[in-house]
Order: sequence, then C-alpha cells, then structure tokens
Amino acid sequence: MWTNSGIEMESSKKKTLLSGIQPSGTMMIGNYLGAIRNWVARLDEYDCLFPLVDLHAITVRQDPATLRNRCLEFVALYIACGIDPERSIIFVQSHVSAHAQLAWILNCFTYTGELSRMTQFKEKRSAHAQNVNVGLFDYPVLMAADILLYGTDLVPVGADQKQHLELIRDIAERFNNAFGPVFTIPEPYLPNVGARIMSLQEPRKKMSKSDSNPASYVALLDPPDLIRKKIRSAVTDSETSIAFDEQRKPGISNLLTIYAVLTGRPPEDIAVEFDGKGYAVFKDAVADIVIEWLVPIRRRFEEVVRDKNFLSSVLSRSAADANARAGEVIRRVHDALGFVPQEA
Repeated sequence: MWTNSGIEMESSKKKTLLSGIQPSGTMMIGNYLGAIRNWVARLDEYDCLFPLVDLHAITVRQDPATLRNRCLEFVALYIACGIDPERSIIFVQSHVSAHAQLAWILNCFTYTGELSRMTQFKEKRSAHAQNVNVGLFDYPVLMAADILLYGTDLVPVGADQKQHLELIRDIAERFNNAFGPVFTIPEPYLPNVGARIMSLQEPRKKMSKSDSNPASYVALLDPPDLIRKKIRSAVTDSETSIAFDEQRKPGISNLLTIYAVLTGRPPEDIAVEFDGKGYAVFKDAVADIVIEWLVPIRRRFEEVVRDKNFLSSVLSRSAADANARAGEVIRRVHDALGFVPQEA
C-alpha cells in the first residue's frame, strides 16, 4: 500500500489511491512484485496518484545530478512496468508547492511527543548520526500533507509505515474536530494479492532498493548475467530439500515466492516440482524466469527514457493536474483557518 470519513474529491467518484516512493537507491523486483504490479491491476478501479517524493529524499544528503536523473529514471520505469500516465497521475512532489505549504500548517497540529515516538525516526537517527536534521524528525508531517492534499481514501502501507499512517489519521481527525470535515481520513490499503520479497542475502529482512549491498536485490535494469549471479549467490540453508517454509527455510521460500508470483503458480506446487533436483538447478530456473520477465520492461524503459519530450509532457501534465487538486484542498484549509483569500 481505508474508508472515507471526509470530503471526496469532486474530480472523481472513484476512491482515491495514493502511493509515493522516494527517488533513492535502485528500483528492484521487490518494488514491482510487492507493489507496482498491484497498482497496475487497479488503475481502472481507483483514481490513482503516484508521487515521486523527492522532498522526502533530501532528509539524507543527495547528489543533485544523481537525484535529478533518478527521478526521470523512476518515472520511465513506472511507465515501463505498466503504470499508464493516461489513467493515473505520476508526478514529482517538488513540482507541487502545496506539499510544503500544507506540511507547515499540519506542523501546528502535531505534537513533538508524537513525532519523537516514531520508530523510523529512532532508526534513522541512529543510521544518520551526523545528520539528524529537523526534516528527518518532521518526515511524517510531510507525509501527512502528501496524503491529505488529494482527498486520499486509500494508501498502500507496509509494516514499516503503519505507525506513520496512524499518526496521519490522528492529525487529520484533530484538524477536522476543530474546523469541520476538511480532510478525508485515509485508510490502509491491503491488496488481495501481494508478495513480500525478501533480501537475497538476508532472507529474514525485506528486500530494499536502498540496501548498501547490491547483491541483496535484483534491480529492474540489471543485465541477465548479473541477475543470474545474484540469484545463484542467494543465501539459502545447508539442507538440500526444496520446500515452502518461511520460518525454517526463509531463503528457499523467498525464491519460491518470486517464482510463484512471476508464473502465477502456488509456491507449494513449485516446491514439489523441483524437490530432489538440488538448489543449483532451482536457482537457475528462478534466474531464467526473472530474466525473461524483465525483457519487455527493459525494452519499454529504453524507449521511454530516450524520449525526453514524452517524459517532459507526462510530468508537466501531471504536475498541472496535481496542483489543481491540491489547490482545492489548500483553499478549504485556508478558509477553515481564517486566512485572508488572495482575491480579497
């Protein structure tokens, strides 16, 4: 990755689904199998917005040129993976100034004690001890602005973001209790079919695009020989049996999950098919499936990323749509707070 307790956006009768991703690290199969494929399947069912949250990314120091190129690469990968810009809004967060504007207002309705209890802040404070900035502390409030700006009903969330979402709901309800039903109260979106893809090197830890060890994930743009090398070196166990048992055999179970999602078969059936053939044979089979699956994505990515005019038009059109939607909510917020309207 919710019921609507506030005001629906007038632009659509569908429920609004929003999911942002940071333009950091490398887009990998965990992003696709765990999230993007579900978004693609539901583009007609929901009113979908997919911001690249570059304002969030700068809580950690970024190289400007790398950040700029990565944003464009991620947009191209979204489209290559099947997210249709004609049926959704793919935009860059910093192109909509209302995100920062609303974040300041919501700061005034958020308590420091609430932010200090956020588990992710505690973890990031330890990981970035030399750069414990206010943005790192205030991250959930900007996230609240991202979500509340668009009358979002549903937000796909993993276990690492559930605490943030609970805080966002509290902030929205606090504002609504004071000023009336200005904000839609978002709900967590839990897809019917999903896949939790784990690290190839630490199979009890979720695969991460920001992992410092590139052997832990398969990137969407990895060449075939590198994909095979990474899967062959995936950590498994000292046994020889192939079985789907996430507690006892997390490494093999993770590879079975990848194979199962890409083929649409139950992992238990796949385990029976390969049992007795050895880990090496099974790993090569997984590599074959992954390499074959990535061919059309890589081909479409190369087409999109070369077409600078197309990418520019997508971002320009989407920014205009996002700004129009966000502007409606900002006007309601300003009116509720008693700010003097610009036309006065």
